[in-house]
Amino acid sequence: MAVKVVIVDDHALFRSGVRTELTNRVDVVAEAGSVEEAVTQIASKRPDVVLLDVHMPDGGGVEVIRRAEGPRYLALSVSDDPKDVIAVIRAGARGYVTKSISPDELVDAIERVHEGDAVFSPRLAGFVLDAFRGPAEPDVDQLTPREKEVIQHIARGYLYKEIGQRLGISVKTVEAHVSSVLRKLQLSTRHELTTWAWERFEPPDRGKGAR
Repeated sequence: MAVKVVIVDDHALFRSGVRTELTNRVDVVAEAGSVEEAVTQIASKRPDVVLLDVHMPDGGGVEVIRRAEGPRYLALSVSDDPKDVIAVIRAGARGYVTKSISPDELVDAIERVHEGDAVFSPRLAGFVLDAFRGPAEPDVDQLTPREKEVIQHIARGYLYKEIGQRLGISVKTVEAHVSSVLRKLQLSTRHELTTWAWERFEPPDRGKGAR
């Protein structure tokens, strides 16, 4: 049975070209040109693999992965910026290839990702290896005392509004601290931050104030 694929890219002409190249080789079940459309199509068509653009006007690949869990994701992008590569891989993509890839190579990448392999263009593989084998453990000492307080409350399960009330700051200030922590720790999503905080702070009253 052919691998079911959804193509996500904000350029209709590019989607059409990819669909043409993949015809009779995989089963392209849908296309999407935005994050919202991608989330809807993925929920409806239940593809095996999503070919995912990294940058789109209403968000990007990381946002699609965050909102539509289930399929395996293969980033297909014109960008070879290490920041883009690492962000989408940290979010959960199984591979990342550039749009200069040949049709045969793309079909092979789709099939390998479907089978559970990690697939990268040769140059991009180096970025990923460096990112995940380097000083991979973020240093909590980078954080300010207030930022530590915020993520300690996140580890305990408090909502942003509750954190603001307990620390005497606004919700927007809490959000600003969270954004700063994400950047310093090189994390991509708030879910990753929650997991990171949960694993490290081991609060003795865990769950008592959680929602």
